[in-house]
Amino acid sequence: MRPAPGAAPTGEGRSDAGSTTPPAAPAGVRRQRRWHRIAIPLGAAVLLLAGTVISHAVDQPEPTDSGFLSPVSSDDAGGSRLADRLRAAGITVERATSTREALPRAYAEGSTLFVPAPGLVHPLYLPYLTEPAGHTDGARVVLVDPPQRVLDAADLPLAATGRRWAARAVPADADGRPCPLPEAVTAGRAAALLQRYRSLSEVDGRTDHCYSGGLARTAQRDGDVVVIGASDPFRNDRLAEWGNAALATALLGRHERVVWLDLAGPEPPPPYYRGGGLDPWTSAPDGSETYRGEQPEEGDGYPEYEEQAEPPPREPDPQGAPPKPRNPLWDALPPWFWAVLVQLALALLLAVLWRARRLGPPVAEPLPVSVPAAETVLGRARLYQRARAYGPAAQTLRAAALHRLAQSGNLPADAGPDELAATVAARTGRDAAEVHDLLHGPAPETNHELLDLARALDVLTGRAGDTPADRPAFPADRPTSPTDRPAFPADRPASLFDQPRPDRHSEGEAR
Repeated sequence: MRPAPGAAPTGEGRSDAGSTTPPAAPAGVRRQRRWHRIAIPLGAAVLLLAGTVISHAVDQPEPTDSGFLSPVSSDDAGGSRLADRLRAAGITVERATSTREALPRAYAEGSTLFVPAPGLVHPLYLPYLTEPAGHTDGARVVLVDPPQRVLDAADLPLAATGRRWAARAVPADADGRPCPLPEAVTAGRAAALLQRYRSLSEVDGRTDHCYSGGLARTAQRDGDVVVIGASDPFRNDRLAEWGNAALATALLGRHERVVWLDLAGPEPPPPYYRGGGLDPWTSAPDGSETYRGEQPEEGDGYPEYEEQAEPPPREPDPQGAPPKPRNPLWDALPPWFWAVLVQLALALLLAVLWRARRLGPPVAEPLPVSVPAAETVLGRARLYQRARAYGPAAQTLRAAALHRLAQSGNLPADAGPDELAATVAARTGRDAAEVHDLLHGPAPETNHELLDLARALDVLTGRAGDTPADRPAFPADRPTSPTDRPAFPADRPASLFDQPRPDRHSEGEAR
């Protein structure tokens, strides 16, 4: 029904049947709730992003990791499966642990120089890194994910641009342009798109691109240099995916010999000889000269190094215990991340100490709301009942009885149990041993024993509060002990805790 004209509309602030609408929350509470609604989703998003970044860092290996694309490493980031595949195809794999050792071998005719980590090569070797492809007929140099400084030092007409978050498997002609490299066309789709490379000159006719710029080949005078921006096609854990195995085998298997440069870390500078002479890394093992370049003289800006003898071999561990592997999580994240994490932890600890409660004695504080005394007592009794804490409940009842006895009988505060029992027995006319057992006896073990103790304490404190002159005369047959008292009706609660719970609010009272 519509309200009559002129009548007060029934809206906010009025209710039917005498009830009232709940008051609106304070502004501070609304702001706190709004802050929680914003902070919780943002915190979950930050945790999700942090977990994604950490998982990606752990999954994506770094060239500085131990065994990265090593022909003798069987780890996920190693290259032992690719080396076995090449050997099965009749290709010789020669492992070199330094650029000084690998370059002379790569000058042999019909060789492929494979550099899995160009960023670890010492800068003094970089100008000569691609020289085998320019001085040997048909030689090939394969570089995996070289940074821009390596491209510049090696004088390659390429620029690194557009790095992706993770390697992506794409076909060789993903950018719409046909791939002129037959090895990539035969392999098909492969995970070669991570770091893109483009030509420095638009009219460069000696550079070919495949996999949308993830692979580039630059023709040299007598050979070529292949640059691939992802290590996934060569890794043990990614070799069997898509066409990775076919692409890696075709790139390295062009010749019957592969010189695999396996660097365990950043390479030290070349040990030049003092007093002139050939640089050791430009000499073949038989002593013949392999590169006719101008040798560095003293004062040309190159550091001078004395020839140092090789360190003696390390003695094996007598216990034979293998070294403990390092946690990849420590090496996956940069050092600044751990420094920031420690600072955040310290800031959080300071905030916790600042907001924590001060140590000290308990302080009485007003309750935030008014709670009826009967409800408080009943709630505490329910907790005792659920925990079956008959001892603490009896201790609480006896402490309350002693407090009432001390107030009614003007007993000294330092009175002992025996003195207190004697004084109360003299006032009530009961036996002192019985009074002592009620006030300081053993704890009850059942619900009925606790109920009997409560009734006996009520009788004892009631009698102690009366003076002998004012005490009414009781019949001789009145029971004076809990054991002589008649049984209660069946509808009476059998437990002290089973009392009916009073209503918090009277009918019609506003909540």
